[in-house]
Amino acid sequence: MAAVILVPLAVVLIAFAVANRQSVTVSLDPFSPDRPAGSLTLPLFALIIGLLVIGVLIGGLASWLRHGKWRRLARRSEREANALRAEIASLRHKPEAPLTPSQSPPSERLQLKPPVR
Repeated sequence: MAAVILVPLAVVLIAFAVANRQSVTVSLDPFSPDRPAGSLTLPLFALIIGLLVIGVLIGGLASWLRHGKWRRLARRSEREANALRAEIASLRHKPEAPLTPSQSPPSERLQLKPPVR
């Protein structure tokens, strides 16, 4: 299934790289365009693919940071569920106490008089 997506993507990337082999100069100095202090010369396809990879990484980091609240909630819920499972397991293995009737008189609402005939 992955080959259905990866093979055409690889073909497109290879075709893009072959068609854009010319070198470009990327300057990071806005004040001296003739002799920049910081510049980089590389093929156009390398620049575009590199910027695409950087964009994916920045987007992934932003998404990861944004979903931190949900990961924290999931961890807390998992801890609570594990504690409840442990409590249920301990209650299942605990011997039952014998049921004995209470020595106190029944409550007021349970004292019913027999019906009169």
